[in-house]
Amino acid sequence: MNVNPMKLMQLKNGWSQFKLRHPKLPRFLAAVSAKAMQEDSVLELSVTMPDGETMASNIRLTAEDIVLFQDMMEVFGDGAR
Repeated sequence: MNVNPMKLMQLKNGWSQFKLRHPKLPRFLAAVSAKAMQEDSVLELSVTMPDGETMASNIRLTAEDIVLFQDMMEVFGDGAR
């Protein structure tokens, strides 16, 4: 897998802008990573569309998932900054 350094910088800049627009989410993610990132925790995501329809899914975290998230936090920061 080739990593494009320019795309990585764009993603990092995009994440910085996202944190400014949505400050509650990074703080939530930081709290989750401090307390709930444990094997067998269930991560659930739901989306409510403008018309009111909701879609939801969840996953049970594995040890490999947690390592991946930790690696991503090293690249993009812990979310609270």
